[in-house]
Amino acid sequence: METPQTIVDVQGLKCPMPMLRTKKALAKLESGQVIQVLATDPHAVPDLQQFCKQTGHKMLDTQKTEDIFVIQIQKK
Repeated sequence: METPQTIVDVQGLKCPMPMLRTKKALAKLESGQVIQVLATDPHAVPDLQQFCKQTGHKMLDTQKTEDIFVIQIQKK
C-alpha cells in the first residue's frame, strides 16, 4: 500500500455516504495523490470501483482487516 495524503474514515456509514465523502476528499487533492478510505459497508468496495471507472481515478488496492475495508484510490 502507498502512503496516503488523506484518510477518509466512513466506518459505520451506509451507501451513498462512503462514495460521496470520498468524492469530496478527492476533489481537494492534486493529480497523482492517494486517498485511503476506511469503510465497514461491504457495498463501498463495488461502489468505489464503479466510481473510479466512471471518473478515471485508479483504485490501487483493497484489503479487508476484520470488518474494515481499506481502499486506496489515486486521483487521476
